Amino acid sequence: MRTLGVDLAAATKKTAAAVLEWEGGTARLVHLALDVDDADIVRLFGGCAMTGIDCPVGWPDAFLPFIAAHLAGEPYPVLDYDGIEGRRLLAYRETDRFTTGLTGLIPLSVSADRLAHPAMRCAVIQAKIAREHGLQPRDGSGRLAEVYPAGSLKTWGLLARGYKGRGGPEAERLGGLLAALRDAAPWLDLAGNEERLAGSDDLFDAVIAALTARAVAVGATVGPDETHAAAARTEGWIHVPTGGLDALVAAG
Repeated sequence: MRTLGVDLAAATKKTAAAVLEWEGGTARLVHLALDVDDADIVRLFGGCAMTGIDCPVGWPDAFLPFIAAHLAGEPYPVLDYDGIEGRRLLAYRETDRFTTGLTGLIPLSVSADRLAHPAMRCAVIQAKIAREHGLQPRDGSGRLAEVYPAGSLKTWGLLARGYKGRGGPEAERLGGLLAALRDAAPWLDLAGNEERLAGSDDLFDAVIAALTARAVAVGATVGPDETHAAAARTEGWIHVPTGGLDALVAAG
């Protein structure tokens, strides 16, 4: 099995991709790239059993009707979302709220934060994948799943915050986090890419996304229950691992 992890940025620059090959209780990093374009992502998707993408794959169900009513000059559907609680329904999806309850972390809003531009690109990439390989369900039940590296890292008992950025403290934390990952997953062969990973949080997050894609593939993530299933199909669903890193190789 091969799993692909994508740390998606708004443009090709700073978009990272990692492919892990799983065999015999080990995982080997067989592809690692930065500044990856849409065509590369679609091509890599075609050769992998599961892809984990670090970007929202949909918007809150309430967001489009709100915007449509505003454009049409219809006051009452807009007034349904008056106040801070109403705006939270426009800003956060059910999976965002569920993930916060599960991990204590707050995912960025796809409609009201800096994730909006990457999400627009992600929607186009999903369409390109659908054209080449078939439509992928947004709940992760196909070959594409939304992942959240911070949530995965916290679940696995690793540092989840403070390693992103170009400063000295961030670089030191990223180096320590990489060392902790290697200690926690001695079966993970990084194929000599340690220096590159220690120097780029984008590349590192792509590897975490590829690891989480494996968790999705072997059923070791929290999927949507009946209460959240309908929203997950339209808004998307963040797949957070349910067990330790060793569960990724224990599945065979």
